[in-house]
Amino acid sequence: MLKKLLQKNLKKESFCKRSKAQKQGIPWAPKKGCRFLRIISGDLKGKKLCSVRGRIIRPTADRLRESIFNILSFRVQGAVALDLFAGTGALGLEALSRGAESTVFIDNDKGSLSVIERNIQLCAFDNRTKIIKWDIKKNLNCIRSTGLTSRILPLNIPLFNLVFMDPPYKKNMLKSALCNLHSTGSLERGALIIIEHTLLEPIPTDSPKFEIADQRRYGKTLVSFLNYI
Repeated sequence: MLKKLLQKNLKKESFCKRSKAQKQGIPWAPKKGCRFLRIISGDLKGKKLCSVRGRIIRPTADRLRESIFNILSFRVQGAVALDLFAGTGALGLEALSRGAESTVFIDNDKGSLSVIERNIQLCAFDNRTKIIKWDIKKNLNCIRSTGLTSRILPLNIPLFNLVFMDPPYKKNMLKSALCNLHSTGSLERGALIIIEHTLLEPIPTDSPKFEIADQRRYGKTLVSFLNYI
């Protein structure tokens, strides 16, 4: 009897917290298995985003994301961005907050896609974003472009000039993802590709179309900046 009463009180408390959060327009989730991220800077500086903990969704930490965007600086303003292996969408949303024109988010995990959709709604970026469920390792035909036209993008959308890539660690996806990205024809010459990866998974050096411009080490993580030439 006491156990049932305690469970009832906990459910009531959880419902009240959720209602309060929704009225204030902030993300809400039970403490178990969930944590919050935030937009670092720009129009939505400090805006909270939700991310579910787990092995599949591995969001870029706030501090690392801040370092990446400090390096990018003016390159974000007006950019047409692509967020591959988007996870929570934090990188693409950060770009929008800092003045990017639009962002396309691509991931193949239902949990990730659900989190991305929720975060886009929280940021009110619906009219500047598109979410695509796709297996990036197989191909990226979902954004295959001919000139300025594409299978999923409006005819007046220019080619991508800023790409974020954060593939799952220890899955050997870097080479196939870069090859598939090049084959789409959807990259502007001079586009910048930012890749988060481990020391044990170096950037492939046998692709003549991608040139490593810079690399930064943050603990066990490497962030590589590639130019599309």
